[in-house]
Amino acid sequence: MNSKISDKDKKDWENFLSKEDRLPNKDLKQTKKISPSSTTCDLHGYSLDKANERIRELINHAYNNGIKKILIITGKGLHSDNEKNPYISKDLGILKNSVPNYIKSNLELMKLVQEIKEADNNDGGSGAFYIFLKKKL
Repeated sequence: MNSKISDKDKKDWENFLSKEDRLPNKDLKQTKKISPSSTTCDLHGYSLDKANERIRELINHAYNNGIKKILIITGKGLHSDNEKNPYISKDLGILKNSVPNYIKSNLELMKLVQEIKEADNNDGGSGAFYIFLKKKL
């Protein structure tokens, strides 16, 4: 590579710098508002009541802001305190099953929800689920 800059290149550069008109900075000018199409909520450490409250708020917020998909991470329940309560299955996590049931039993939330399904393996598999929202009217 030639390390010397020619006189013509220097002149062209100085000419470019002296001009008022510049190329527009596309980073500073955003022409359209970009809305995220998905969001994530991790419920690890939440009590059942707090998790249900958080889900209700999240679904309403996402629906009102045009978010179409919510990934809810509940975990698989492997480290929960289920062993202390004889009425809770030892094989199932509390949030993993209760949160989807809460959504399905809440008529106001179900008006906004199109589908609830288990997450793909790369998003948490059986320790997470998706909530797909309807289009805002």
